[in-house]
Amino acid sequence: MKKRDFDIAFRGLALGQHEFQYDLDDTFFTLFEYSDYRGLRGTTELKMLKSETVLDLELHFAGSIEVPCDITNEMYTQALKNSFVMQIKFGDEYNDENEELLILPHGNYQFNAAQMLYELVVLSIPSKLLGPNAGNGLEDLIEEEEDETEEKTDPRWDQLKNLLNK
Repeated sequence: MKKRDFDIAFRGLALGQHEFQYDLDDTFFTLFEYSDYRGLRGTTELKMLKSETVLDLELHFAGSIEVPCDITNEMYTQALKNSFVMQIKFGDEYNDENEELLILPHGNYQFNAAQMLYELVVLSIPSKLLGPNAGNGLEDLIEEEEDETEEKTDPRWDQLKNLLNK
């Protein structure tokens, strides 16, 4: 898999809807030197509506990845799903500062969707990774935190609380 596999040449395409589908695996992450996760399996669908002046893109991803649980550190398969829309317009110079708008210089005939798809996949990974056995470890962690907070009360405050209750 190479980045050029994700080039989409829009010049010469008829006006209207066009669909592109990509099957992704771990080799996709190697294009970006990203190795924190493994076991990527998924499919992306890119729908492009071509009009006279803009390209409207709709991107969808569904798949899974192997990740370590934040609580137990056990590896498990996390289901992933994400989508977003963006637009490509044409201007004097390239500009990708806005996540929902890409500006390509006039005269361009193609764009590369690899970075868009990479962000679609990475942003589908939850920030909190809780595996199937995380419930047991999570309950223990909550109990420990409750015990610590109970022990940390200052006895002087307890005396003041007693005065308020009278």
